[in-house]
Amino acid sequence: LLGLKQSKYTHSARVRSRPRRMEEGYVSHQYEDSIERFASYEDYLDSEITHQDRFYLEEDELARQLVEIGCRKGEVLSREEFTARTEAAESAKKARLKNTPKELASAQKDLTDFPFLRHLAAREGLVGSGKLSTIIFIRDKNAKGQEISGYIDYGHRLKTENFEPYFERKRRLLPRPSDLSFYNWDTQHSTSNESPNFQIMPDHEQGLLFKNKRDRKVINVDPKEPTPGDNSKRHDIQTTEYIQVVIFDHMTRKKS
Repeated sequence: LLGLKQSKYTHSARVRSRPRRMEEGYVSHQYEDSIERFASYEDYLDSEITHQDRFYLEEDELARQLVEIGCRKGEVLSREEFTARTEAAESAKKARLKNTPKELASAQKDLTDFPFLRHLAAREGLVGSGKLSTIIFIRDKNAKGQEISGYIDYGHRLKTENFEPYFERKRRLLPRPSDLSFYNWDTQHSTSNESPNFQIMPDHEQGLLFKNKRDRKVINVDPKEPTPGDNSKRHDIQTTEYIQVVIFDHMTRKKS
């Protein structure tokens, strides 16, 4: 049956060309979609078999073998080429997903009547990308009615929890014992912790200081100081959302 004119196979296998090295950026989105349709190399070979092939050969396994060894008109990928292109397509897909901007938690939220949340939303993108480091001081009452205060590393919180409930006003952002600093005015309980962005530097004369780990600049949160430090700015937020809110912005510079 293999010798019949109607068959697309020939008696001798054509010489297969060596696998071509794939250049960077070779895989297009369209080709990725094409190659990723196949769960395995066998599925790919099956896609190259026609109804006419099955009519003459009667066995799919035999048809696959003839396709794989090159007894087929047109280009057919070898197992090594198929694997290489599949891996390249997967790598390209992961790179695209990694580079796709993540939607901000504050996106499309109406924060008109909430000054503090508007300030958080305005900084979310810059802080999330590491271009801006922000420390938030909050003083308010917890669920038990106890007055608490503390300094929060906004960037660290953004990376470790979902902020949508805050911007949707389903939750309130409050200091925790795990933040940079925390103090419960009723129980006298206090804690202090380093974060991925800031190191704590207690000073008997200047009070609480925070050193940015990226550029080593010190932020002084003492309200009596005219400025919190180099490349830093203090913002006292006028809001009824909390008893007191102060935001310290620090434009980071890489250490030379």
